[in-house]
Amino acid sequence: MPGRIVSLFRNLLRKNTVEQALDDELQSSVELLAEEKMQGGLSHSEARRRALIELGGVEQVRTKVRAFRTGRLLEDLPADLKFTLRRLSHSPGFTLTAVLTLAFGIGATLAIFSVVEGVLMRPLPFHQPDRLVILGNIPEGVPEDGSAPRVTAPAVGIYSQATNAFVAMGAYQQRSFELSGQGEPATINAARLNASVFQVLGVAPLLGRTFTQQEDEERQQVAVISYQMWRERFSSDASILGRKIQLDRSTYEIVGVMPRTFEFPRVPGQLNRSELWVPMSFMQYELVNMAGSWNYSLVGRLKPGVTADQARQNMEPVGSEIVQRLPAAGQSMHIHARVESLTDATVAQAGPLVRTLFLAVVAVLVIACANLAGLLLVRVIRRRRETALRMAIGASMAKILSENLFESLSLSLAGGLGGLVLASAALRVGTRFLPETLPRISDIRLDYGVVGFALLLVVLTGLICGVLPAFSAARTNMNDHLKESGRTDTPSGSQARLRSILVVCELAAALVLLTGAGLLLRSFEKLRQVDLGYSTNHTMTASFGLPRQRYSSQAAVDVFDRALLQKLRALPGIETAGSTTALPGGTGDDTTFVPEGYVPPRGAGLNLAWNGTVFGDYFQAAGIPLLRGRYFSDSDTATSPLVVIVNRTLAEEYWPNQDPIGKRLYIGVAGSPMPWQTVVGEIGDIKQSGADQATLPQFYQPAGQLKPSIGKFAPPGMLDGNFGTIVMRGALPPEQMGAELRSVVHSIDPQLPLTHVATMEQLVLEGQGSRRFDTVLISSFAAAAVLLALLGIYSVIAFSAMQRTHEFAIRLALGATRANLLRLVLSSGVKLGVAGCLIGTIGAVFATRFLRAFLFNVSPLDPVAMALAIIVILVLALLASLIPARRAAALNPQGALRSE
Repeated sequence: MPGRIVSLFRNLLRKNTVEQALDDELQSSVELLAEEKMQGGLSHSEARRRALIELGGVEQVRTKVRAFRTGRLLEDLPADLKFTLRRLSHSPGFTLTAVLTLAFGIGATLAIFSVVEGVLMRPLPFHQPDRLVILGNIPEGVPEDGSAPRVTAPAVGIYSQATNAFVAMGAYQQRSFELSGQGEPATINAARLNASVFQVLGVAPLLGRTFTQQEDEERQQVAVISYQMWRERFSSDASILGRKIQLDRSTYEIVGVMPRTFEFPRVPGQLNRSELWVPMSFMQYELVNMAGSWNYSLVGRLKPGVTADQARQNMEPVGSEIVQRLPAAGQSMHIHARVESLTDATVAQAGPLVRTLFLAVVAVLVIACANLAGLLLVRVIRRRRETALRMAIGASMAKILSENLFESLSLSLAGGLGGLVLASAALRVGTRFLPETLPRISDIRLDYGVVGFALLLVVLTGLICGVLPAFSAARTNMNDHLKESGRTDTPSGSQARLRSILVVCELAAALVLLTGAGLLLRSFEKLRQVDLGYSTNHTMTASFGLPRQRYSSQAAVDVFDRALLQKLRALPGIETAGSTTALPGGTGDDTTFVPEGYVPPRGAGLNLAWNGTVFGDYFQAAGIPLLRGRYFSDSDTATSPLVVIVNRTLAEEYWPNQDPIGKRLYIGVAGSPMPWQTVVGEIGDIKQSGADQATLPQFYQPAGQLKPSIGKFAPPGMLDGNFGTIVMRGALPPEQMGAELRSVVHSIDPQLPLTHVATMEQLVLEGQGSRRFDTVLISSFAAAAVLLALLGIYSVIAFSAMQRTHEFAIRLALGATRANLLRLVLSSGVKLGVAGCLIGTIGAVFATRFLRAFLFNVSPLDPVAMALAIIVILVLALLASLIPARRAAALNPQGALRSE
C-alpha cells in the first residue's frame, strides 16, 4: 500500500519525468529488438520496422502501459472532461434536451424527497424523540378514528401519580385567544400546558425561561411565545421579556421565546400552529367533575428500557380506578389505555400519501433515464465508425467505456445542478399549496441530507443512463465497421431491441401513472357530485369567540348574540342569518346519548352523534332542508322545555319506520341523571365531516339550552353562545357581505376579531384541498411521464426510419406505394405502444392498489380509467410515429439511392 501511494503521487506530480522514462524504455526495447534482427542480416531500417511490428506499435504499447498506472483515472480526468465538453458542445440540441430532461426528473424527485425527509424521516426537534409518547383513554365502544386519546382534567393528576413507566408527563389543550394591544386585534392559536410539558419535550427556550410548576398551580398569567410570533408580531425585539400582552383582554407577561424549530402540539398544516403557550392552571370546575369533558391530552417520556406496550399495561389499572371515581351512572363504562409514539401520531396519516407521491415521481425519473439512455444509444450508433477507428489506433475497450460513462455522468451532473435549482424554487413556492392535512410542513426544506441524496441520485442516474450505451460502444466490432461503405445502414439487432425495450418501459410506466391520474380524477369528480345536504351559494361564514374578561356573564353574552342577529337581519340584501358551533367541514365532538325506546343489539358500543348548538336561523341560512316538524324559534330558551332537531340518519337508526317528532333523548350514558330533550324537527342528512365521509347521526340544540341539557354536570360559570360560526345568506357579492359582517360585529364590539371569513363554497373547496392536491400532483407527474414517453417513441421511430432510408428507397423503386411505407412506419410505433400497454396494464393492476385509500366510490381496477389510459397511450404512440412516417412516405428514391 505505501508503494502504491508513492506511485500515485509520482505519476500525478512528476508526469513529465514518468512519461520520459516510459519513452526511454520503449525506445530501448525497440533498439534491442532491431539489433537482434540486424544480426540476422537485415538492414537497420528493415530491422527497426519489423521490431515495431513485433512490439505492436509504440503508441499502442504506450497506451496499454498507461492503463495500468496507479492514479490513471485522476490523471486522465482533465483530458476526459475537456474531451466530453467538446463532444457535447458539438451537439447543443442533444445536450440541452438531455440536461433539461434530467433536471426536471431529478428536480421533481428532490422536491418530493424533501417532503418525505421532512415529514417522515427527520426526527422531531425534541430531546430523544423516540422516547416521547402521547397517552390517554379510549372508552369502550368509541371507534378509534386516529385522533389522539383524551383524558379528563382530574385524570391528569391521577396518571401522574399512579404510573411509574414515565420519567415525566404533562397535559396540554389547544385553544385560541383574542390578542390585543399589539396592532389590530387578532385571534391566534395557542395551547394550555402543564409546566412539566417543557421538561418532557426537553427543549430549552431561545430567550428567557418557561413557566414554572408554581406559576401553573397559582394560575399566574405568564406566556411563552413562539419564534415566529416574536419575529413577525414583535419584530425580533431583544427586550421582549417582561412585555405585557392582552389575551382575551386579560394581561399576560411574556417570560420566554422558544426556538425556531419548536412546535407543539404537533398539528397538520401551517394555519393551526400554536403561537404561544400559557400555563394549564386547571380551574376548580375542571377538577371536581370526573365525568366532565374529555378534552385534554397527555404527553410523556418513557423511562429507559420501558416500551410503549409496557407503559400501556402500566396504565390499565389506573383506568379502572378512574372509572370507579365516576358517578354511579358512569361506572358501567369501560375505558382502555392507549400509548402511541409521538412521531407515529404526528405522521401516521400522511405516510401513505407521501410514499405514493415519491413512488410516482421516481417513475417519472425512471422514464427520464430511459429516455436519455435511448438518446445516448443513438449517439453511440452514429459514432460507430469513429469508435472503430479509435480502437484501431490503440484505444482500449475500457477507455471507450469510461469515456461514454463520463459523458453520461457529466450530463447527469448538469441535470442534477439544474434539478437542485428547480427543487429549491418548487419548495419555496409550493409549500404554501401543500394541503393542511400534511404535518410538519415547516420542517420541509433542502438541507444537507437532501443535498447528499441529490449527489447519490446524480451518480445513480448517470450510471443508469450511461451503462447500457457505454457497453454497447465498448463492444463495437472494429473490423466490421471499418469495412462499411459510406452509407448509413441499419444498426445491429441487439441495439435496435435495446432501444425498443427502453421505449416500451417508458410507455408502461407512463400508463401506470396515467391510470392512477385517471382514477383520482374520476374519484374527485364523484366527490363533487355528492349531495352535501346544505347550500353553498350566496352564503358567508365567519368564526368568533367572546373573551371571558368582558363577557363574563350569560346576560352579557345574550346581549351580544341578540344584537348581532338583529343587526344582520336588518342589513339590505341579507335574507337570513344565524350561528352554530358545528359548521359542516369544521371540527366537532362526538357526544354519547340515550334515545328513548331504543334497545341496542348485544355487544353494541356507545350511542354516538355529532352534536352542535344553533342560534337564530342557522338552518335556513345554510340551506338545510326541514323534513318534518319545525325549526328552532326565539321561544326556545334556557327556561323553556328542552328541544332538539335530529338528522334523518339518527331518526332512521334509532327510531326506524317511526315519526321522530315527539321522541326524546338525553346526553350521556344509560342511567345518567340527565334531563330529557324532545325532538321537534327532522332535517336532511348533512355531510358534516366532508363529502367523502360517512354521514353520522346528528342532533342540534338551541344555544341557550346547552347548559340546562347537561344538568348538574354543567361546570360553574359555563356560558352558552359565547363562540361559534356566523352564517348569513344574501344576494350581495361575497366581498360586500364580508365587509358588512365585519362592520356589524365591530359596531357591537370594536375589538372583537373575526376569523376564517369565507363563503361556504370556499370552505367546501378547502375541505377538498387534500384530494385536489393529490389529483393535481399525480396528474402532473402522469402528464410529464406521457410527454417524456412521447419524446422517447418519436426518437426511436424517427431514428429507425432514418436508418432504413436505403431500404425504403429500394422498396419504392421496386413498386411499393407511399401508403405502404406510411403503414409500415406507423405499425412500428403501434407495436411499441401495444407492448407498453400490455406491460403497463399488468403494472397498473398492482400499483393502483396503493391508491385505494385516496379513492372515493371508485375501484382501483376501474375499467373506465384503465381503458382511457390505454387509448391515450396508443393514440399518442400513433401520433408520435406520424411525423417520421410522413417523412418516410415523402422520400425521393432516386435522390436517396444516389446519395448512398
